[in-house]
Amino acid sequence: MMATEATLQNDTLQTHGEVHDTASIAALGFWIYLMSDLIIFSGLFATYVVLSHNYAGGPTGKELFDLPFVLGETALLLLSSATFGLTMLTMRKGEIRPILLGLVVTFLLGLGFVSMEIHEFNLFIHEGAGPQRSGFLSAFFALVGTHGAHVACGMLWMVVMLVQLVTKGLTAPVQSRLLRLGMFWHFLDIVWIGLFTVVYLMGVL
Repeated sequence: MMATEATLQNDTLQTHGEVHDTASIAALGFWIYLMSDLIIFSGLFATYVVLSHNYAGGPTGKELFDLPFVLGETALLLLSSATFGLTMLTMRKGEIRPILLGLVVTFLLGLGFVSMEIHEFNLFIHEGAGPQRSGFLSAFFALVGTHGAHVACGMLWMVVMLVQLVTKGLTAPVQSRLLRLGMFWHFLDIVWIGLFTVVYLMGVL
């Protein structure tokens, strides 16, 4: 009997150890992914800075950018980051409903941000200021578009997490994925602050 209990304890410890190792490997892998993403954005920022005054006779940032409109975009993204942070705080209570609500609100704010960005792109293209017009616009669409694509991927990830919360509950793997999603979402927030400063603020000066 004692041998059986000892065996069960060993199996339990081994299982916990495997879960811990898996979570650690997943966290390390995600940090590596974020660093690779940082390198991509750094290259896009550098390209934009080099080409930011290559207008080729086309419109400049001062002529194109509507700063109050972009401030609205920024407010939506910053607010979505705040709602996600509050959602992660509620996760400690172990209640699923507040987490579901927080993810839905964050998703809607992200959807508003992406919608405004698509509207801005369409407006520029209809005005003849598409990515092929100049080096400045090529770099602009590449940098801002890459960030927008990341936000869209983050929103898709939220949908997946909503499904997992409903079907699997607040298990340890689900909590781990939510934490990594939070890291990704806050990372995009930081990138946007740099983008807003370098592209839009400096572009209207």
